[in-house]
Amino acid sequence: MREIFVSVAAAILVAAPAMGQPTAVAQAVQAGQVGERYDGYMGFVGDPSAELRRQVSAINLRRRNLYIQLAERRNVTAQLVGMATACQLLSQLTVGEAYQLSDGVWRRYSSGQKVTLPGYCR
Repeated sequence: MREIFVSVAAAILVAAPAMGQPTAVAQAVQAGQVGERYDGYMGFVGDPSAELRRQVSAINLRRRNLYIQLAERRNVTAQLVGMATACQLLSQLTVGEAYQLSDGVWRRYSSGQKVTLPGYCR
């Protein structure tokens, strides 16, 4: 899985503009209404507006396509690539951002907190 991390990290840096967040999404992330999930996709902490749901769905679709491309190159599943990406994204949270682990509970990152990454991140 270590090899996938390197590939995913490089792909995230290269694809950052394509995965950029619209202003409404960035504001929702800062407000803790949208967050990163354990599977490499974004999710909703509450009930989003239709426009926010559309924007996050578009980001998740771009991520899914990237995961599929990387998975084909590495001969692994897209799910595994998404999980490896989640490890990177969860380790880069900033104060106030929401995140969800595989237990389904939404949390908010606070100053000085260490995010307990899923076991597959090691």
